[in-house]
Amino acid sequence: MHPGLARAGKIADKSTRLSAHVLTLTPFYPSERDEVSGCFVAEALRQVETLGVNSSVIAVGSIYHAGRKSSRKFPADWTRYPQLPGNVGLSGAGKFLGATLLNRVRKLHRHSPVSVIHAHSALPCGQAAAFLSRRLGIPFVVTVHGLDAFNNCFQDGIAADWRRTSSMRVYLRARKVICVSEKVQTELKRGMTAAGMAAESAVVYNGTDPEFFSPSLKEDGQPRILVVGNLLVGKGHELVLHALARFKDSHPDLQCHIIGEGADLGRFTALAENLGISGRVHFLGRRSRAEVAAAMQHCTVFVLPSRYEGLGCVYLEAMACGKPAIACHGQGIEEIIHHGENGWLIPVDGLEELVQNLQLLLANAALRARIGKAARQTILDNLTLSRQAEKLMRIYEGAAQ
Repeated sequence: MHPGLARAGKIADKSTRLSAHVLTLTPFYPSERDEVSGCFVAEALRQVETLGVNSSVIAVGSIYHAGRKSSRKFPADWTRYPQLPGNVGLSGAGKFLGATLLNRVRKLHRHSPVSVIHAHSALPCGQAAAFLSRRLGIPFVVTVHGLDAFNNCFQDGIAADWRRTSSMRVYLRARKVICVSEKVQTELKRGMTAAGMAAESAVVYNGTDPEFFSPSLKEDGQPRILVVGNLLVGKGHELVLHALARFKDSHPDLQCHIIGEGADLGRFTALAENLGISGRVHFLGRRSRAEVAAAMQHCTVFVLPSRYEGLGCVYLEAMACGKPAIACHGQGIEEIIHHGENGWLIPVDGLEELVQNLQLLLANAALRARIGKAARQTILDNLTLSRQAEKLMRIYEGAAQ
């Protein structure tokens, strides 16, 4: 292997001949400073390796972010691409990234032939993968993780059109476009059809580790709502805070723990103070993977009323911990959570529905236990990392033919 690239993992039986070599290009990956972000890519990749895949990873970050170093648990070769705040330059950043990586990947390919390049997101990594595919003859696939399949950031204007066009070109050239939910696939098809185009796509749900995210033997006595997600308005944190304020008298011991960082922290802390609940809301910032798992194990209810969610791994993790998870209708997670059976769904911005359903769940331990048991079984049946890895392997094999 070329020394500039890090092996993501090793096969236990070194005498076994590796059946494939997958090069992953991703902006989502754990780093030395942040070993949580991008775990949904790293953990799935680690599972794929157990099926006999030789894996190399190039993780990328924009030039306006501080340089990142590889984490010990999930090694990768980190590099940077040209993009400025506000997505300036994103429509063509992947071409520059691909040109920068060309010699490095060419040497890797000579030493250990790459079967497939797996890019995460069309821009910049999918565009870079398309560039490398043309130059080196390596097929590529690309995963779409969110509802903004065309990177227009739900905006109009020339720059958004450029990003949309660049994304479409990537999808047309990819052997397969992997969507993390049917909701994402619908958005992809709608956009491509509107432009008179079509792309080969498949749905592969993210998986989770049901051993790491597992139920606690006992529930804490103090009732606790848990929210895990970036502190951004679109995630619905303010809805949770307004709901918590409704319980000041009926549930004086109810606490809310919020894990995550983001630009809207000041907005949410000010709202909590204005609602008179600042003493009951705990903004915990970034936490380790183990701390997130522990928080999920010991919460009473998990809530993330996000308005724009392609799927949402945190819901799956809470479900694996045997907790009732409350999400919103119209998001990718609606394909997983069946209201009243293995979780709870409310309308987007549905404050009254959130309050009513929280009241019901907080008051009924037996209901929480039933919902939580069904939630975990849903994960065990269809949404483990091993199930995800098997589906990815079939896509890799098809792409390499």
